[in-house]
Amino acid sequence: MLVLNVPGPKESVLLHSCCAPCSGAIIECMLQNGIRPTVFFSNSNIYSAEEYAHRKAELKRYCDEFELPVVDDDYNHEDWLGVSEGHETDPERGERCLLCFRYRLLRAAKYAAANGYKVLTTSLASSRWKDLNQVNAAGKWACEKAAKEGANPVIWWNQNWRKGGLQPRRSEIIKEQDFYNQTYCGCEFSLH
Repeated sequence: MLVLNVPGPKESVLLHSCCAPCSGAIIECMLQNGIRPTVFFSNSNIYSAEEYAHRKAELKRYCDEFELPVVDDDYNHEDWLGVSEGHETDPERGERCLLCFRYRLLRAAKYAAANGYKVLTTSLASSRWKDLNQVNAAGKWACEKAAKEGANPVIWWNQNWRKGGLQPRRSEIIKEQDFYNQTYCGCEFSLH
Protein backbone atom coordinates (compact mmCIF):
# COMPACT_ATOMS: atom_id res chain seq x y z
CA MET A 1 0.00 0.00 0.00
CA LEU A 2 1.23 3.46 -0.89
CA VAL A 3 1.57 5.56 2.28
CA LEU A 4 0.26 9.06 1.72
CA ASN A 5 1.59 12.16 3.43
CA VAL A 6 -1.14 14.77 3.29
CA PRO A 7 0.28 18.31 3.53
CA GLY A 8 -2.51 19.32 5.90
CA PRO A 9 -5.41 17.81 7.85
CA LYS A 10 -6.40 14.53 6.21
CA GLU A 11 -10.02 15.00 7.27
CA SER A 12 -10.20 18.11 5.09
CA VAL A 13 -9.27 16.95 1.56
CA LEU A 14 -11.09 17.98 -1.60
CA LEU A 15 -10.32 15.76 -4.59
CA HIS A 16 -10.98 17.40 -7.94
CA SER A 17 -12.02 14.55 -10.20
CA CYS A 18 -11.96 14.54 -13.98
CA CYS A 19 -13.59 11.10 -14.30
CA ALA A 20 -14.09 7.74 -12.61
CA PRO A 21 -11.28 5.90 -14.48
CA CYS A 22 -8.70 8.47 -13.34
CA SER A 23 -10.11 8.65 -9.79
CA GLY A 24 -10.74 5.01 -8.88
CA ALA A 25 -7.25 4.06 -7.67
CA ILE A 26 -6.77 7.46 -6.01
CA ILE A 27 -9.98 7.11 -4.01
CA GLU A 28 -9.11 3.54 -3.03
CA CYS A 29 -5.61 4.60 -1.92
CA MET A 30 -6.98 7.53 0.07
CA LEU A 31 -9.46 5.29 1.84
CA GLN A 32 -6.70 2.79 2.66
CA ASN A 33 -4.82 5.72 4.27
CA GLY A 34 -7.81 6.80 6.36
CA ILE A 35 -8.67 9.76 4.11
CA ARG A 36 -12.31 10.26 3.15
CA PRO A 37 -12.23 12.99 0.55
CA THR A 38 -15.08 15.00 -0.81
CA VAL A 39 -15.02 14.54 -4.57
CA PHE A 40 -15.46 17.69 -6.67
CA PHE A 41 -16.58 17.18 -10.28
CA SER A 42 -15.72 20.40 -12.12
CA ASN A 43 -15.25 19.76 -15.81
CA SER A 44 -16.83 22.39 -18.03
CA ASN A 45 -14.28 21.42 -20.65
CA ILE A 46 -16.17 18.22 -21.43
CA TYR A 47 -17.97 18.11 -24.74
CA SER A 48 -20.87 17.31 -25.08
CA ALA A 49 -23.40 17.74 -22.28
CA GLU A 50 -24.33 14.06 -22.73
CA GLU A 51 -20.67 13.06 -22.35
CA TYR A 52 -20.46 15.22 -19.21
CA ALA A 53 -23.51 13.50 -17.73
CA HIS A 54 -22.15 10.04 -18.55
CA ARG A 55 -18.79 10.72 -16.90
CA LYS A 56 -20.44 12.28 -13.86
CA ALA A 57 -22.77 9.29 -13.45
CA GLU A 58 -19.85 6.83 -13.53
CA LEU A 59 -17.98 8.80 -10.88
CA LYS A 60 -21.08 9.08 -8.69
CA ARG A 61 -21.71 5.33 -9.00
CA TYR A 62 -18.20 4.58 -7.75
CA CYS A 63 -18.29 7.13 -4.92
CA ASP A 64 -21.68 5.86 -3.78
CA GLU A 65 -20.07 2.46 -3.04
CA PHE A 66 -17.95 4.18 -0.38
CA GLU A 67 -20.57 6.73 0.70
CA LEU A 68 -18.29 9.56 -0.41
CA PRO A 69 -19.88 12.93 -1.09
CA VAL A 70 -19.71 14.18 -4.68
CA VAL A 71 -20.11 17.87 -5.44
CA ASP A 72 -21.19 18.66 -8.99
CA ASP A 73 -19.89 22.06 -10.02
CA ASP A 74 -21.90 24.10 -12.51
CA TYR A 75 -21.37 22.90 -16.08
CA ASN A 76 -20.65 25.91 -18.29
CA HIS A 77 -19.01 24.82 -21.52
CA GLU A 78 -19.50 28.24 -23.12
CA ASP A 79 -17.47 29.88 -20.35
CA TRP A 80 -14.74 27.27 -20.76
CA LEU A 81 -14.67 27.90 -24.52
CA GLY A 82 -13.90 31.53 -23.76
CA VAL A 83 -10.88 30.47 -21.72
CA SER A 84 -9.56 28.25 -24.50
CA GLU A 85 -10.26 30.73 -27.30
CA GLY A 86 -7.27 31.12 -29.59
CA HIS A 87 -5.84 27.78 -28.46
CA GLU A 88 -8.16 25.43 -30.32
CA THR A 89 -5.34 23.96 -32.41
CA ASP A 90 -2.80 23.65 -29.61
CA PRO A 91 -1.45 20.12 -29.23
CA GLU A 92 -2.29 17.99 -26.22
CA ARG A 93 -0.08 19.08 -23.30
CA GLY A 94 0.11 22.53 -24.89
CA GLU A 95 -1.03 25.92 -23.62
CA ARG A 96 -4.74 25.05 -23.96
CA CYS A 97 -4.31 22.22 -21.44
CA LEU A 98 -2.59 24.51 -18.93
CA LEU A 99 -5.42 27.06 -19.28
CA CYS A 100 -7.98 24.29 -18.86
CA PHE A 101 -6.31 22.97 -15.71
CA ARG A 102 -6.17 26.48 -14.27
CA TYR A 103 -9.84 27.07 -15.00
CA ARG A 104 -11.03 23.85 -13.35
CA LEU A 105 -8.61 23.90 -10.42
CA LEU A 106 -9.38 27.55 -9.63
CA ARG A 107 -13.06 26.59 -9.35
CA ALA A 108 -12.04 23.73 -7.07
CA ALA A 109 -9.76 25.96 -4.95
CA LYS A 110 -12.51 28.55 -4.53
CA TYR A 111 -14.99 25.86 -3.54
CA ALA A 112 -12.49 24.37 -1.08
CA ALA A 113 -11.79 27.75 0.50
CA ALA A 114 -15.46 28.69 0.76
CA ASN A 115 -16.41 25.36 2.32
CA GLY A 116 -13.64 24.82 4.86
CA TYR A 117 -11.44 22.35 3.00
CA LYS A 118 -7.75 22.80 3.73
CA VAL A 119 -6.17 20.55 1.06
CA LEU A 120 -6.81 20.25 -2.68
CA THR A 121 -5.54 17.60 -5.09
CA THR A 122 -6.68 16.31 -8.48
CA SER A 123 -7.09 13.12 -10.45
CA LEU A 124 -5.63 14.97 -13.43
CA ALA A 125 -2.26 13.96 -11.95
CA SER A 126 -3.06 10.29 -12.58
CA SER A 127 -3.28 10.34 -16.36
CA ARG A 128 -0.15 9.55 -18.33
CA TRP A 129 -1.61 11.74 -21.09
CA LYS A 130 -1.26 14.84 -18.92
CA ASP A 131 1.87 16.85 -18.18
CA LEU A 132 2.36 16.51 -14.42
CA ASN A 133 4.31 19.79 -14.28
CA GLN A 134 1.38 21.61 -15.90
CA VAL A 135 -1.10 20.04 -13.49
CA ASN A 136 0.96 21.01 -10.44
CA ALA A 137 1.68 24.52 -11.73
CA ALA A 138 -2.06 25.03 -12.32
CA GLY A 139 -2.99 23.67 -8.88
CA LYS A 140 -0.46 25.83 -7.07
CA TRP A 141 -1.54 28.88 -9.09
CA ALA A 142 -5.22 28.19 -8.34
CA CYS A 143 -4.69 27.89 -4.58
CA GLU A 144 -2.59 31.07 -4.52
CA LYS A 145 -5.11 33.00 -6.64
CA ALA A 146 -8.03 31.90 -4.46
CA ALA A 147 -6.13 33.06 -1.34
CA LYS A 148 -5.36 36.45 -2.93
CA GLU A 149 -9.06 36.93 -3.62
CA GLY A 150 -9.70 36.79 0.10
CA ALA A 151 -10.59 33.16 0.41
CA ASN A 152 -9.34 30.95 3.21
CA PRO A 153 -5.98 29.40 2.34
CA VAL A 154 -5.97 25.99 0.69
CA ILE A 155 -2.84 23.85 0.39
CA TRP A 156 -2.07 22.36 -3.02
CA TRP A 157 -1.24 18.65 -2.64
CA ASN A 158 1.02 17.81 -5.56
CA GLN A 159 0.86 14.04 -5.14
CA ASN A 160 2.04 12.04 -8.14
CA TRP A 161 -0.90 9.66 -8.46
CA ARG A 162 0.94 7.56 -11.08
CA LYS A 163 3.43 6.10 -8.60
CA GLY A 164 3.26 3.44 -5.91
CA GLY A 165 1.40 0.89 -8.02
CA LEU A 166 -1.54 3.21 -8.68
CA GLN A 167 -1.16 3.15 -12.48
CA PRO A 168 -1.65 -0.64 -12.80
CA ARG A 169 -4.33 -0.55 -10.08
CA ARG A 170 -6.13 2.13 -12.10
CA SER A 171 -6.41 -0.30 -15.03
CA GLU A 172 -7.63 -3.10 -12.76
CA ILE A 173 -10.36 -0.93 -11.23
CA ILE A 174 -11.55 0.15 -14.68
CA LYS A 175 -12.07 -3.52 -15.56
CA GLU A 176 -13.50 -4.53 -12.17
CA GLN A 177 -16.01 -1.68 -12.21
CA ASP A 178 -16.68 -1.94 -15.95
CA PHE A 179 -16.21 1.82 -16.11
CA TYR A 180 -17.09 3.75 -19.18
CA ASN A 181 -13.52 4.64 -20.22
CA GLN A 182 -13.57 7.59 -22.56
CA THR A 183 -11.17 7.80 -25.51
CA TYR A 184 -10.46 11.54 -25.31
CA CYS A 185 -9.66 14.02 -22.58
CA GLY A 186 -12.95 15.81 -22.73
CA CYS A 187 -12.99 18.89 -24.95
CA GLU A 188 -13.94 18.84 -28.59
CA PHE A 189 -10.39 19.87 -29.50
CA SER A 190 -8.93 16.75 -27.92
CA LEU A 191 -11.16 14.63 -30.16
CA HIS A 192 -8.78 15.38 -33.00
